[in-house]
Amino acid sequence: MSRSKRLLDLLQILRRHRFPVTGAALAAEVGISLRSLYRDIATLQEQGAKIEGAPGLGYVLRPGFTLPPLMFTEEEIEALVIGSRWVAERTDLSLSKAAKAALSKIAAVLPQDLRHTLDSNASILGDRSRAETEAIDVSSIRQAIRTEHKMLMRYQDLKGQMTERIIWPIVLGYFDHARMLAAWCELRQEFRHFRIDKISSLDLRMERYPRRRHALLKEWRALNIDQQVLTQRT
Repeated sequence: MSRSKRLLDLLQILRRHRFPVTGAALAAEVGISLRSLYRDIATLQEQGAKIEGAPGLGYVLRPGFTLPPLMFTEEEIEALVIGSRWVAERTDLSLSKAAKAALSKIAAVLPQDLRHTLDSNASILGDRSRAETEAIDVSSIRQAIRTEHKMLMRYQDLKGQMTERIIWPIVLGYFDHARMLAAWCELRQEFRHFRIDKISSLDLRMERYPRRRHALLKEWRALNIDQQVLTQRT
């Protein structure tokens, strides 16, 4: 392994950790001696990487350091292309534009040989299953999730009746046949899952959740609600 690749691998490892990691653990994961690790850390710090720590205390990479474009392998580029195209073709308009813009920014900074790999990517996505027309803007749900605000929703239930509910949106699920919303429903006093195409109106309220979203998300996941359940609407 070249030293440049080793340095990039070390940065990638540090990026995965939010808290300090011991030098011994880093050296073992990279596959080098502790002395070599200390030299590599010093080299990265000289190049501008915001690595804090010291021998015996551990190291952590602070936010703000951008990895160079050479970090991408051909397979990583293929993954980026497939993921971006999936988002562009199967999500709402604002996310679709964001995915295309992100891919363009990546292409602009890639070296010529890697840019060719991106342009000539051989992977394609299958046709999206026919989906029902949606009456609401899904980006408003993402905004509510980010800001932890309640929403007033008018929804057609399983019996075909229109109901009005206050919900706390926590998860959006994108599937080929439909888009789903997982939320705490004040009417039912439990987590429920709603098909986006069955929502007739959705208004953001000024009132925030009484609980943090990450706590709700943890509770929702603890219920072992998998993808199959998420596709079932209520």
